[in-house]
Amino acid sequence: MELRQLEYFVAVAEEGGFGRAARRLNIVQSAVSQQVARLEREFSVRLLDRTTRHVRLTGAGERLLAEARLVLAATQRMSRIAGDIAAGGDGVLRLGTLHAPGNRIYRALNELATIAPRLQVRTRRLPPAERLTAVRSGELDAALIRALRSAADLEVLELWTDPLYVALPADHVLAGQPELRLGQLGSLPLRLAGRDANPPFQDLVTEGCRTAGIAPPTGPPFTTLQQTLTEIAEGPPSWTVFYEVAALPTVHRVAIRPLADLSVTTSLAVPPGPPRPALRHLLDALHRTAASGTGSVTGTGDDSVAGP
Repeated sequence: MELRQLEYFVAVAEEGGFGRAARRLNIVQSAVSQQVARLEREFSVRLLDRTTRHVRLTGAGERLLAEARLVLAATQRMSRIAGDIAAGGDGVLRLGTLHAPGNRIYRALNELATIAPRLQVRTRRLPPAERLTAVRSGELDAALIRALRSAADLEVLELWTDPLYVALPADHVLAGQPELRLGQLGSLPLRLAGRDANPPFQDLVTEGCRTAGIAPPTGPPFTTLQQTLTEIAEGPPSWTVFYEVAALPTVHRVAIRPLADLSVTTSLAVPPGPPRPALRHLLDALHRTAASGTGSVTGTGDDSVAGP
């Protein structure tokens, strides 16, 4: 069965004859007659009573006419939806996400819903390296990731930059300063997680230290932000660096100071080439949200809990 056979059958039924149906469809009458006859043979039922004076629906034709109209309506609806998907106004966008200050991701998704109300966004939280792999494989359409400058077989589109913070013992001589620079921290053991936990962020910090001309001793590993801050408060002097995804914590005997000479950029990793319309809508929403600032801050961390 072909859709045109249903279209021709419906036209004949509605016009009351093959000639009028042919004029409506702008084709020759014999083509209409042949295709309707093929449809009858395929269904093994007679759809129309034909005489030299009239063409009328049979009982079977009357019953199947309603079904044919439903099929054609569904086809037209599918065609409209496909057009909307091609234009980016409908469909499903699969996005790898992270926590961002001020519920920025939630606000970006709300902005996207305003731009493209019928576009569905399915978010998925994965470790940074797995996010990139999922975009490469097509499992995700795009992924938000921090501190990533480039990635093989992907384009990295910068969105916004956030400050970094240093946590160190409150009784350390540097704790009295309102902000710190990496060059001041070279003699204090640095707590970082293993590089496999978040390679882009680890590279950002280690390259920042190298640029600042320091090679701080390796301290105990960064685990979670809460546990690491507790160990900084209670153990031998050390420091760590982290980004804010929730209100800056207050921990007894720990000082948290802005880091003046290093920040972290959040980017969108996408397949190479011009972004399809749905991704352009997403980028528009993310840029609008970035321009509006971070707002209030709630929630907990991501990517190894807000830090190394």
